[in-house]
Parts: sequence; structure tokens; C-alpha cells
Amino acid sequence: MGGIASKGQLQMSFLRWAAVTVPLVLLLGFASGRAVPAGDDNPWYAALAKPALTPPGWASPVAWSAIYILSGLALAMVLNARGANRRWLGAALFAAQFVLALLWMPLFFGEHQVGASLLVIAGMLLGGIATTVVFGGVRTAAAWLMVPYLVWVSFAGVLTWRIGQLNPDAETLVPAAHTSQML
Repeated sequence: MGGIASKGQLQMSFLRWAAVTVPLVLLLGFASGRAVPAGDDNPWYAALAKPALTPPGWASPVAWSAIYILSGLALAMVLNARGANRRWLGAALFAAQFVLALLWMPLFFGEHQVGASLLVIAGMLLGGIATTVVFGGVRTAAAWLMVPYLVWVSFAGVLTWRIGQLNPDAETLVPAAHTSQML
């Protein structure tokens, strides 16, 4: 048996990785979003003065779902790149920025910590950039799949910053939510 895989074997390997990474990223993202009431379902958020660029309530779940699918595919591409020098560095960077992304929803919507949420978004953006650069060294397509994440996180950062400016008393506006929406 030779050591070189056929094109079909490589495609099947990628599909196996994607069958794990995409649902896992989606599930964890969904769990983070359901950990506390978010968006229009959150009385605190409803009471905030929001910037004019704030998207409608349905846009964030749709955007995050698409972003999680794309980033799960990017991760699968990198994990499938056997022998790539920075494969595991890319996976570790992805995990670090993803953990920050999962922390943002409970911190912002649950704990009402606008300032801390802005710092988390800055970490998400820096981690996302580092991940994208490393992914680009492994698989160019994987880096391109991370671009929507970088754009959306940048936009979320601007919105969070403006919410902080418009609501200097945001942390005390409504008591923090400590209930989960998960059943």
C-alpha cells in the first residue's frame, strides 16, 4: 500500500472532519446563545438606547448560524491538512477565539457587562485575525471562510462600543438575568 491518499480518500477525510466540526461549532454557539435571554427577548437589552446601525432581532441568529457553519468548515479544512506545519497551531487559535465568542453572549446579555464585553470582542477579533492568518498558511480557502467572522465581530464591536457610549448606566439598568433558556 502506498502512503499517498487518493483524491476521493482526501475528500472523505474532509467530510468526516466537517461532520464533526460543523455540528459541534453550531451546537456550542447555540448553547451560548440560549444560556441567557438575548436580543429582543432580553428586558435589559430592550431598555437600552441602541445605535442606528443595530440590525433587526432576527439578523444576529441568522448571521451567527452562517458564520458558525463557515468557521466549522474552515476548521475542518485545517484539521484535514495532514502534515501541514501549523495545523495544530491553527486549531488551538481557533479554539481560543471560539471560547471568547461563547463567553460574549452570557457576559453581555446575562451580566450586562458592556465594558468587559467590549474587551472580549477585542480578543475575539485579535484571535480571529491570528486564526485567519495561520489558516491561510495551511489552506487559503479556510482563511477566506473566516472573513465573515472577522467582519461580523468588527461590526459587533462597534455596536457594543456605541451601546456603552449611549448607556453609561447600562450595568444597573435592569437586574442581571441568571436564568437559562435551555430546556
